[in-house]
Amino acid sequence: MKNTLYSLLLVGAFFSTSVLATAATNDTPAVAARAKTLTRQIADKTRLSEGQYVKVKQLNLRMLSEVENVKKQLAADPAALDQRLAEVQDHYEWDLAAILWPRQMAVYSEAKASMTALNVR
Repeated sequence: MKNTLYSLLLVGAFFSTSVLATAATNDTPAVAARAKTLTRQIADKTRLSEGQYVKVKQLNLRMLSEVENVKKQLAADPAALDQRLAEVQDHYEWDLAAILWPRQMAVYSEAKASMTALNVR
């Protein structure tokens, strides 16, 4: 469960608003299922309200679609891929912070940091 949460939080950290229109067209059942799982895990940790849950789920869906697009577009250029995924992460965190209350964002950040620390071997 912790490894899954870490993986989903790490993937959840990769979001960008620059290609949202393109990302929205790539929603597959697998992406939707991953977004739902990620949102549930964030909701369990941060105690989201119903409105926040809907917004975070939409954010996760867009982010996961964007990650897939970036990986496809930049598969041949690892340096550009890393740079772009870092930008996606920054945008995701910014957008998530706009949805969550400060206390919830602190819980999310702590959970993300603890999962990262557990898997750095």
